[in-house]
Amino acid sequence: MPTGRGWAAIGVSAALFVLWAGFGELDLMTTAVFLLAAVVIGMVFVNLVSPEVAVWRRILPAQVHEGDTVMIEMDVIASRRLRNVSLEDTVHGLGTARFAAGAARPREPLTARYEVRCRGRGIFAVGPSVLSISDPFSLTERRTRIGEVDRLTVYPTVERLTGLPAVRGLDPTVHAIKPTFAPFGGEDFYTLREYQVGDDLRKVHWPSSAKRDDLMIKQLEIPWRNRALVLLDTRPHRYPIPEAFEQAVRGAASAIAHLYQSGFGPELWSGARSTKGRPVDRYLDAMETLATIQTGGRLDLRNTVSRLLRQGGGGGALVLITGTPDEGLLGAHRLLANQFTRTVLMAVTDRPDIAAARFHGVNAVTVTVGTQGRWAPAWRTAMEISWATASAG
Repeated sequence: MPTGRGWAAIGVSAALFVLWAGFGELDLMTTAVFLLAAVVIGMVFVNLVSPEVAVWRRILPAQVHEGDTVMIEMDVIASRRLRNVSLEDTVHGLGTARFAAGAARPREPLTARYEVRCRGRGIFAVGPSVLSISDPFSLTERRTRIGEVDRLTVYPTVERLTGLPAVRGLDPTVHAIKPTFAPFGGEDFYTLREYQVGDDLRKVHWPSSAKRDDLMIKQLEIPWRNRALVLLDTRPHRYPIPEAFEQAVRGAASAIAHLYQSGFGPELWSGARSTKGRPVDRYLDAMETLATIQTGGRLDLRNTVSRLLRQGGGGGALVLITGTPDEGLLGAHRLLANQFTRTVLMAVTDRPDIAAARFHGVNAVTVTVGTQGRWAPAWRTAMEISWATASAG
């Protein structure tokens, strides 16, 4: 099809034909015919060229956090010599990179690199690329989609939190600030699962393996005190502005990362419970959920908490994340309080006094920030207060 230059040539050619018809100058007609012929010949040229071009794309890294920069590398290999080649690669929602090369030799890769600033969280499609081949005068071009569609996952920003709430194990007289680290299970039998590369062969359940003709691993349950549930409130009326919900999502991501790194097995609940399995699987599943989560329009908090109770499972720590707390969230805490020994309330609000008042006297550690605040210092201060309270008790 004609390029912008090609359409300009066609327009000039039409104008020259009009002038020739009015003045009868032969040179005007000759120039008009020449321009029109150049466009037609260019279209024939680009349509006769049917190159086989392969594109390989590498995203380094493929999982990042909002605000990070990723490098995308592309190798383009043509089966025949090409001239006037250009390539466009689009990260949908973030931008488009364009490259041009005067010539491409057969089976010699052309390498292109560009950086993408991940301005917000989400899952972004990368590609397919668009290859353009033009005639020598750039009057016409042929555009072809090539390559695969890749995925760039941008997780929410994670702040480095320090300190954990003082929790109790099955013996209520025993306090612990840091749980025993058990990344692949604890002491109690939980279920059987298929062998994965890297599993300890001492955990193979040989009778089941012989019966199924496949290696089966004994999955041990995480100790009760090591479990944690992170509940993100997605009710839209709790967040007066979109920035408040984004701050809550960053708080959820920071809490999950901190709990996981500290030895807990955290699960995320945001309308549906996270995937069961090893803590690392639940962690990755939770971060992927947080990359795309939005506020929900018809969330019944009481019914969903009741469903959580029916599914079972308590633990040492419950983390509630919301905007300005209301009676609905307080009621959810009352329902879940018997399942967990310590609650942390993370609230995005400009009225921390309201958040503290609603959860006063219910054994909750309250962490509050504004929409432009930072979770790390507020979390640290709240944990220090909880340690002092636990020691005094």
